[in-house]
Amino acid sequence: MSLHRDRPLALIILDGWGVSSSRDRNAIAQAHTPFYDAIRNRYASTTLAVGGSAGAEMGHRIIGAGRLVRSDASRIADAVSTGAILKNDVLLSALARAASAEQAVHFVGLLSDSGVHSSQETLFALLRMAKTSGVREAFIHGILDGRDVQPRTADIYVEALEIKMADIGLGRIASLCGRFYAMDSSDHWERTARAYTMMVHGEGERCADAVTAVRASFLRGISDEFISPLVLEKAVDKPVATLKNDDLVIFFNHRDEGMRQLVRSIAVPDYASPGPRIEAVCLTEYDPEFRLAVAFGPETSGGCLAEVLEAERLANFRITETARSAHVTTFFNGAAHSSMDRERHLFLQTADIGIIGSEPESKSFKIADAAIRGVEATANGLFIVNFPAAAIAAETGDLAKTVEAVQFIDTCLEGVVGQICKRNGAVLITASHCGCENVMVSGTSDPVAEPADISVPLLVVDPADAGARLAPGGSPADIAPTLLGILGVEKPAEMTGRDLRIG
Repeated sequence: MSLHRDRPLALIILDGWGVSSSRDRNAIAQAHTPFYDAIRNRYASTTLAVGGSAGAEMGHRIIGAGRLVRSDASRIADAVSTGAILKNDVLLSALARAASAEQAVHFVGLLSDSGVHSSQETLFALLRMAKTSGVREAFIHGILDGRDVQPRTADIYVEALEIKMADIGLGRIASLCGRFYAMDSSDHWERTARAYTMMVHGEGERCADAVTAVRASFLRGISDEFISPLVLEKAVDKPVATLKNDDLVIFFNHRDEGMRQLVRSIAVPDYASPGPRIEAVCLTEYDPEFRLAVAFGPETSGGCLAEVLEAERLANFRITETARSAHVTTFFNGAAHSSMDRERHLFLQTADIGIIGSEPESKSFKIADAAIRGVEATANGLFIVNFPAAAIAAETGDLAKTVEAVQFIDTCLEGVVGQICKRNGAVLITASHCGCENVMVSGTSDPVAEPADISVPLLVVDPADAGARLAPGGSPADIAPTLLGILGVEKPAEMTGRDLRIG
């Protein structure tokens, strides 16, 4: 039977749904998941080895590519450690122009060592490059984390930056604000506007010392990511620096979605709200439509699953929350920003971070309903359905809420899988990365130790082939080849993963 012509197929990706033998802080093991347990026992299943730090972004990239791929963070970290970044033509040329014209250089990005969105080592390398290039004035507009690192630690990162700038002999902090304002990715432009006016117009709470100002916010009960704009002063009512015409601005986050709105507001010409005419360099490509200089261009993954689906003229539907939209499009498609012709999107608006505690299900039921309605309306095609709620809850460090989110997803799985099986279809269930099996306690300095045997599941639910088996020892790179095997489509040469079906 030609599956992709005659019946539906679904790839369901459960963000953070790790498998571990430990029950300590393990939301998956502690949750009541009767449907998931039943299909795992009845149908073909295996586990896939993953690195605990792979993350949702890389997990989706590997699944879509059908092979291991390097992240932008890894590429840039290698360039920093080997010194190759010091020879980056885009950065060197921009810094040389700024030095020759005696223009200020501004560095904008997240002050954090989590490695998720940025790296402080990258910022330090850029400051050294600016110093070597002859730049006389360099200013930092720092974004405070508290989400990918422990909360109430921003003062430590700010102090470390000040020490490093003194050692390099270049750089001053000009402004600071939480990522809630500067890294919004859900079209809350009023937040982005606060960061914009801070950097361009010097609007915000004035202060003389960065570390003291951050600690004062802590004393008022405001954690890192929610700290309102702070503008450093060199004298009374005189900001250290704001963005001026012809200044060079280097955005040093390596991850794109958190920077798009801010970069668009500052560096992309907009006749409705003209700002300073600056020269901008983005560390990676935040959006090809910006047409801005990029220091580390994208490494696209040719021969990915999306390209095969397009070549096979197979309609495919991407369904998730807006917070994970890039994970089932850009990342899943091999870092390509453009969509395929036969690709359809349905994204449900993610709730604000503050609502997650009261709504751990997030948009799970709406995602499930959209998938069910899609299957009812379409006789065939591939449905790529992403449930991120459990991973989002786990990021808050609340084990009880993460357990609730897992149980809600189990209910949603039953609805989606049941509808597809009703139409003689098949379902692959897996996870992009770990996390829910080891929920880190929020607000503590000592994270729970990560077990050595962490993996993610792979289940193939196909009533027409209930006796199928899956080989052990696989990885997420094997998911796309297995899916293509079920479709009866030969995998491209670029995919190094294998079809895990036995027999």
